[in-house]
Amino acid sequence: MQKKLSKDAYGGVHGKDYVPYVSSGSKTGGSLAIMVIGLLLAALFAASTAYSGMKSGLTVAAGIPGSIIGSGLIAAFAKQKSILGKNLVQGMASGGESIASGIIYVLPAILLIGSDVGFIEGALVSIGGVFFGIGIASLVHKNLIEEEHGNLLYPESMAIAETLVASEGEGDSMKYMGMGFGIGGIITVLTGSFLNVANNTIRYVNETFYKWTLELEVNPLLLGIGFIVGMDVSLTMFAGSILANFAVLPLISYFAEFAASNHAVWNNAGVAINEMMVSDIAGSYVKYIGAGMMLSGGLIGAIKLIPTIISSIKETMGTKSEGGKKGFSFATMVLLASIVIGFVAAFLVSNGNFVMAVLGALLCFFLSLLFVIVAGRLTGTVGTSNLPVSGMTIASLVIVTLVFVIMGWKDLESNKSLLLFGTFIVTAIAVAGGYSQSQKVGFIIGGKKEEMDKYFVAASIVGVVVVVGVICLLSGQLSVTGTKPPFALPQANLISTLTAGIMSGELPWHMIIVGVVFGIVLFLLRLPVMTIAIGFYLPIATTSIILVGAIVRLFIEKVSKSEEVKDARVANGISLSSGLVAGGSLIGLLGIILQVLGVIGGAHPAGFAATNSMGYILLVVLVVFTILVLLKDKKKTK
Repeated sequence: MQKKLSKDAYGGVHGKDYVPYVSSGSKTGGSLAIMVIGLLLAALFAASTAYSGMKSGLTVAAGIPGSIIGSGLIAAFAKQKSILGKNLVQGMASGGESIASGIIYVLPAILLIGSDVGFIEGALVSIGGVFFGIGIASLVHKNLIEEEHGNLLYPESMAIAETLVASEGEGDSMKYMGMGFGIGGIITVLTGSFLNVANNTIRYVNETFYKWTLELEVNPLLLGIGFIVGMDVSLTMFAGSILANFAVLPLISYFAEFAASNHAVWNNAGVAINEMMVSDIAGSYVKYIGAGMMLSGGLIGAIKLIPTIISSIKETMGTKSEGGKKGFSFATMVLLASIVIGFVAAFLVSNGNFVMAVLGALLCFFLSLLFVIVAGRLTGTVGTSNLPVSGMTIASLVIVTLVFVIMGWKDLESNKSLLLFGTFIVTAIAVAGGYSQSQKVGFIIGGKKEEMDKYFVAASIVGVVVVVGVICLLSGQLSVTGTKPPFALPQANLISTLTAGIMSGELPWHMIIVGVVFGIVLFLLRLPVMTIAIGFYLPIATTSIILVGAIVRLFIEKVSKSEEVKDARVANGISLSSGLVAGGSLIGLLGIILQVLGVIGGAHPAGFAATNSMGYILLVVLVVFTILVLLKDKKKTK
């Protein structure tokens, strides 16, 4: 067995021809110890992500931290210490975290509208969403993971795989990952919640005449992702950001100046339309154009995948069991269970309204089907850390709320039912990203898909119980309003404002429709709709640093004098980038936990450290460090 991932792991061969890291022997890595360790990590990451996400809106994907912590726990407590077991543990950690990253966006919104949340109803709709998300993602597994091998790079999956391989022994991969982890961790400590003594965002904003904004966040994790995904994807995403920030935003600002002074922003009565700042325009209008783009892009993508879904259903319905008889696969049974649970939950939350229950359930299934596929593809582009779950949820809730309004369901109880249906959808979307990312790691390492299915489902159920339990226990604090509530709940506040805005008729429908039209035009021009849409929706600070990472890779490729040297340097660069992603993820997660526990926090950059110049210094340090490390090693690149 080789000591590092092969070049083919990143593409160059068709998925069916790829030889995984573990290419012989047993493909089973599970055991009782692995299950216990995985469930403990799932509960830990679910609880910490739920708390920190509701407190500050910050979440960190658990795949890499889970692989590092899990490898240590397996080394200490498990008899079998194979890489396949480590892979299962990281998948379970990701399952618990992804559940929290979905549920906290919508379920607490019920408290914000003045209603209450019961554990049974919250857990039932969430488990239904979990099962549906895993079941649908499993149906398109062959397309997303195998058929698209090399096209969908799954940057965080590759970083996790590199981490797991590095944990198996010494070598260049471990050395470069260690250096990346070090510089990524140092910058995260200085700029994040640990010390927060240095500004890492280079920001230029023009608030007069032609309004625009250009930002760059010096984030090691995002630079590493940019190096892994390369120039084509990064540049396409950045093009979406350019369109949003230098064309659409200033256009809206121009016409906004003609509004009467008594006209306020639709979701912020304290801001007059003709006095909107760049942040107001971006958050209240441009963002919804991006949601419309993802809505149309998701629908187009789902339609294109209908043949794949049909063939996948036929394959899974006819899967042979180990005894040789045809029967349902585990993933198919999970999907069927989700449909049953979905209808039961729909009747439970609809307060005896039969029409609402049936219509709501069908809408949940359709929209979840649509965006689960989108989530799987976007995870292959930018990873789960940057997966726009909120954008896809917004697009879904726009449709569901519009149907509720048409049906005349506008009272408080109907709004609560709506948000519970939304919890089903957002959970399916979020878990699909974590599931797809984990299954890609399994594909690269050589694990069994069916085994990951079972362990991931178990972890997800634990995640639901923990997260819904946390929300119920903290319901008194979550519903507190005022100038400084105990929990910020930024995503849940947005969702509650959104549904209220639609029901009151104040949602900016023009923005969503414009986004839909943008998506259709991009499709007709044969451009990658979802990649551009995610660039349009995400902050330009995010897409710009991803582009910097891709430029660094391009520079390394151009200065290499031969294909052999270039391949060696790029391979080392991917290991280094995996370390950057790992350092940013693990240290960032630890900082968030310490911050919400009150151990650290309260510091802010001051003086020179708070200026753009500080950001430039950090950027130069990060970029120069990356380039010099990759150009320095003569031993392997002659």
